[in-house]
Amino acid sequence: MKIAIFGGAFNPVHREHVNLARAAVRELGLDKIIIMPTAVSPHKSGRIVADFWQRYEMCRLAFASVPQAEISNFELTHGGVSYTYLTCEHFAEIYKDAKKWFLIGADMLENFPQWKHPERILESFSLAACAREKQEGFEESKSRVESLFSTKVATISYVGEKVSSTEIRTLAALGEDFDRYVNAAVSQYIRDNALYYMPELQGYKKLLTPERRAHTVRVAVMCAKGAARANLTELQAITMAALHDCAKNLPEGSPLLKGFTPPDNVPPPVLHQYSGAYVAEHYFKVTDPTVLSAIACHTTGKENMSDADALLFLCDLLEDGRKFEGVESLRKIFKRDLRECLYEALKRQIEYLKSTDKPVDEQTMRAYNYIKDKRG
Repeated sequence: MKIAIFGGAFNPVHREHVNLARAAVRELGLDKIIIMPTAVSPHKSGRIVADFWQRYEMCRLAFASVPQAEISNFELTHGGVSYTYLTCEHFAEIYKDAKKWFLIGADMLENFPQWKHPERILESFSLAACAREKQEGFEESKSRVESLFSTKVATISYVGEKVSSTEIRTLAALGEDFDRYVNAAVSQYIRDNALYYMPELQGYKKLLTPERRAHTVRVAVMCAKGAARANLTELQAITMAALHDCAKNLPEGSPLLKGFTPPDNVPPPVLHQYSGAYVAEHYFKVTDPTVLSAIACHTTGKENMSDADALLFLCDLLEDGRKFEGVESLRKIFKRDLRECLYEALKRQIEYLKSTDKPVDEQTMRAYNYIKDKRG
């Protein structure tokens, strides 16, 4: 008998999870693939999480088309934090004579040496890994694990579409369309149960043009993916992104701006960062100072920016819809180092403004000089 365990948060389960399971069944000749939603993942803190039974039900709906799939509630009934080595040892006892694999993606393979007791996992199960979107570094990670643990990692050759559960959660939070990423039954379940939905933010849509709304959604997805790097929860990251341009299209006499007093000598192109923070606080009732600070400096930056400030500033500048000379090189730096990218972005922004004889905002100069001095 040949079995595999496919574990994960499945928060939510998406089409590529199902496609990977099908590929594993086909390429490994599996008689059974055990789909294992985690109860509490030690790596997922700060995310908007559907409860276990909601994720279990979504898996049941999603994998219904895979006859070999069995959805397990072991990690919930076992209780506590979900550690893979405990799960593998349990199922190794049940399937003593079976050929057994634990199925992981390229990102999980890269971090496998840092898991709790990886050697105990490999005493019970072999690894099978899939570079689902031709992820860079897959072969390097595979070779490293094989060398460190004197094991052989089976490769699932399936290559599919790049899909992120974080993006799905963000789209659902903002009431945007996510149907292309999940099957119809899962999509309906998410909507019927208002999973991930943030009703307090829905008013942002009526304040924006279609183009500005599309930009805002892209910024929100990028911020949510980078939330942990800035010590933010997904809720904080999505909130500040959703509202960062909420005042950009407001007319001067809008009732939403009643009582708003802009700082002195603010150029019109950057005024919306201050009015946006005001609207976020007074209309959307945001009280989180971290979120309000990021909104209030997302265009100019400011002296001594927090990681949250830097994240929104950079996501606004580098989201997928932006097209300008040097954007790709900045995106590469962003993936590697948030603070280094902030420095480079401020430096290039100032150089561009000076080259075009446009004024450089005082806040931007302060932001750049502060981080430059810190670098020495």
